Amino acid sequence: MSVNNKKKFRTVIIPDECKGCNRCVVACPKQVLIMTDLLNCNGVPYAQYTGDGCIGCGACFYSCPEPGAITVLEETEE
Repeated sequence: MSVNNKKKFRTVIIPDECKGCNRCVVACPKQVLIMTDLLNCNGVPYAQYTGDGCIGCGACFYSCPEPGAITVLEETEE
């Protein structure tokens, strides 16, 4: 019986809170964030999580000047 103790994380970015500064994309050591070509309600492109590879370091969260725009979540198996 093998036990997989590797934690999985994901980054949640609220598009309308993002100001398009690109700081989170630059700060991410795993390069799992991108700037989209889509525009949010402020008319600026916003950051988006690519869907795989987040290590939960929080670099994106701490580099973001917009409170509440980015959340790093640990995924749990039910």
